[in-house]
Amino acid sequence: MEDWTEKYRPQSLDEIIGNERAITALRNWAEKWKGTKTPKARAIILIGKPGTGKTSSALALANDYRWIPIELNASDARNATTIKKIATSGAVNESFDSYGRFLSSQKGGRKLIILDEADNLYEKSDIGNDLSDKGGKKAIIETIRLTNQPIILIVNDYYNLIKGSGEAIKQICQSIQFYEVNTFQIVELLKRICVEENIHADIKLLNVIADRCKGDVRSAINDLQCICLDRQNIDIQSIDVLGYRDREKIIFDALRDIFKTQNIKSIRDGTTHFDVPPEMFFLWIAENLPREYKDLDDLIAGYKALSTADLFFGRVSRRQHYGLWAYACDLMNGGVAVAKTHSYGNTKYYPPTWIRELKKSKPARAIKDAVVLKIGSQNHLSKRKCQETILPHFQYLFQKNIRFAAHMRKTLELTEAEMKFLLGEKFEYKLNEIIQYSEKEDETLVEIETPVEKKQEPSIKEEIEHTKQPTIFDF
Repeated sequence: MEDWTEKYRPQSLDEIIGNERAITALRNWAEKWKGTKTPKARAIILIGKPGTGKTSSALALANDYRWIPIELNASDARNATTIKKIATSGAVNESFDSYGRFLSSQKGGRKLIILDEADNLYEKSDIGNDLSDKGGKKAIIETIRLTNQPIILIVNDYYNLIKGSGEAIKQICQSIQFYEVNTFQIVELLKRICVEENIHADIKLLNVIADRCKGDVRSAINDLQCICLDRQNIDIQSIDVLGYRDREKIIFDALRDIFKTQNIKSIRDGTTHFDVPPEMFFLWIAENLPREYKDLDDLIAGYKALSTADLFFGRVSRRQHYGLWAYACDLMNGGVAVAKTHSYGNTKYYPPTWIRELKKSKPARAIKDAVVLKIGSQNHLSKRKCQETILPHFQYLFQKNIRFAAHMRKTLELTEAEMKFLLGEKFEYKLNEIIQYSEKEDETLVEIETPVEKKQEPSIKEEIEHTKQPTIFDF
């Protein structure tokens, strides 16, 4: 299914909801780039929480003014070399359109350099001792001072961008603050999406979604899409679908704290009242660690911390000494956080693989359990014993012997889904044959008794005559 946040991403600044003052300031700044003009503030910083429309506004601005956007997203390396190679070269050179035609800046041809999540630029003093991260902020400052093209920096944490060597960024950039979008505007957007998707939605539900997202438009759209999955009519009861998703959202936030920061106190505070068992969260970290830590040394150090945490979890299980949980949690949370020597960009996190597989196989497992229960009840066996010893042989006979299968269908009152499970995909073609044989067998079992004439007992005379033996006098 197509991601609705991308499908309904605004294509123009006029389509951005909320933050009218910020949009006006953005337009005013863009107007100063017309012709050969170069404004005093060659770069702007869009500041605000996730989902308030910062990235969408930057892309919509490029679309409105027909500027060619060059994006450095958070997955790109943030060292001086990469920034100079991509951002600086793009900022000081002229532009070409998508067809390779030259666009002169004197005739309005511009490129828009967009550095998303710029607050994730780390210096050597910020994290680790790896020189590959050194100079990222310095390179951005140099790029802004040299640029002949507009630059937009997008941040969630403004202080993280300007601290340390980033102090000069505050002096040479214009800042525009984005605020949370109000509930009414989000509801109106959700209404329009429902109309486009031909979905009949209860207005009460849309109000609840908008209220719960706390001004985060992206989150509201994701919630709506989650509820509308395989549905055309949604009501207030449908909000229950978001229960597990909200729990996952908390887990994702905790993962970002671990993978993006080295603040042990913040990480510990975020997981203290965590409604997720530590062993379960351990699996989430293990699943996403290789997705986040691209550097081999960081990955090895991260797994070393996890393996040590796993030893403590094992001792908790064996000795029932739950006081060791604190050590295990600090190792798997803080240990993984301080293991990195690089900064990494935006990464998409996933639940543990086995959880996803369990979700997919839940209907099949329910059918299997029902079959095992029926067989076990006939043989007075436990579920485990029946599954291990009887089920494989029963399934083999069911697949190979039509008569046996037909008889078991009637005896165990097997449903069509249960019969398909026993047959498997390879022998599923036998299903109709088994059903027909079973129905035919039922007909033959109904016997029609025909009346039998009762023979009369022979008389004594007839019996004597019948048993009389010939004698010599009869000849």
